[in-house]
Amino acid sequence: VVAMLTNAPQLQAITILRKLQDDHPGQYPDSTRRTLERRVRHWRAMSGPPKEVFFPQQHEPGARGLSDFTDMAELRVTIAGAPFAHRLYHFVLAFSRWEYANVVESGESFEALSTGLQNALWQAGGCPLEHRTDSLSAAFRNLQDEEDFTVRYAALLEHYGMAGTRNNRGQGHENGSVESSHRYLKEAIDQALMLRGHRDFADRTAYDEFLREVVMRRNRRNGAAFRLEREQLIDLPLRRTTDFVEEEARVTRCSTFTVRGILYSAPSRLIGHRLKVRVYGDRLDCYLSGALVHSAPRGSRAGDNRRALDYRHFIEGLKRKPQAFKGLAFRDELFPREAYRRTWEQLEARLTQRDACKMIVGLLELAALDGVEAVLASRLNALLVDGRLPDLKALREEFAPRQVDCPVVNVEIPPASSYDDLLGKEVAA
Repeated sequence: VVAMLTNAPQLQAITILRKLQDDHPGQYPDSTRRTLERRVRHWRAMSGPPKEVFFPQQHEPGARGLSDFTDMAELRVTIAGAPFAHRLYHFVLAFSRWEYANVVESGESFEALSTGLQNALWQAGGCPLEHRTDSLSAAFRNLQDEEDFTVRYAALLEHYGMAGTRNNRGQGHENGSVESSHRYLKEAIDQALMLRGHRDFADRTAYDEFLREVVMRRNRRNGAAFRLEREQLIDLPLRRTTDFVEEEARVTRCSTFTVRGILYSAPSRLIGHRLKVRVYGDRLDCYLSGALVHSAPRGSRAGDNRRALDYRHFIEGLKRKPQAFKGLAFRDELFPREAYRRTWEQLEARLTQRDACKMIVGLLELAALDGVEAVLASRLNALLVDGRLPDLKALREEFAPRQVDCPVVNVEIPPASSYDDLLGKEVAA
């Protein structure tokens, strides 16, 4: 046993026991496992290799800020009933534990890091001397051990007057201040969700506001330490630096364009035009001849679905060619909510292709009206439960009436002679 441990000190006691049982059948029953584990632990204490030592750090006010991303899948948050896959960008000032967090849907990227970091610095009102990260692919090219900042990240640090450092590769605990804050913040969010009674939010804005309130409550507890640290932070520059990357994309005849491997949709009036696309951490802004012509949430490359399409961009075209809906290559991405997809399945099964396509296009047209999408989805869910198909005419009467009843207002115009009473009366100056 000692020879095996000397050759491979990380061998587990159970592995050694299984080896002994194979080499000496019947001599080492499973009941000897605990005894063997104690002896292996004793050998490691007496003769084993040295272990890694963790050194507690004392942080000075204004000396260090730390950034990292943390996955939020374990909290099972949903938006309008659909699972919401996302991360949090998380920034912490090491001394005061003041923190900032924002949702990131597009994965770890320089744009997400730049946007989150700049938001945090401007909210804090100053910059620490040093900004430390894990070995983020967004900030560092993970190809060499030397400190090879990417050009964009180096320019970002220079703009704010901060020095950049990172953990040794694979040593996440060296970012301990933010790693422990990850855990505590996620626990706080989880507890707040439990108090709330459910984990579903009407939209992304409601979820963002919920997170902001959780972070603000945590920051209030560290208010005294932050006020001390705030005095030591470096002054902010006059303005933010760019937190986007500019690319070009042509809008195809399908009313789509591709940026960084993700398919987006655009208004059909832009078909054939080449757009300048500014890629931010959370959105795309599209410019034509210097004018902003389209904005869209940034899509995620997670999983196999690399499409970020808005059904509203296809409504007019589908109204002219409704039967194109059935075989549309990206048909499933056009359903804004699960209720619409399930309704299509019922329409397809119970109606002719022509009628089913006309019905679903009509429903999507209704959904595109302001404030109707969620309400109509609830109505469709109720119909599905009852096993009934929607009545498009009745739904149009309810959600998009053609005639609006205007109130009758009777205006009485006084006779001109009544103004004669004002003549001869003195008016106070």
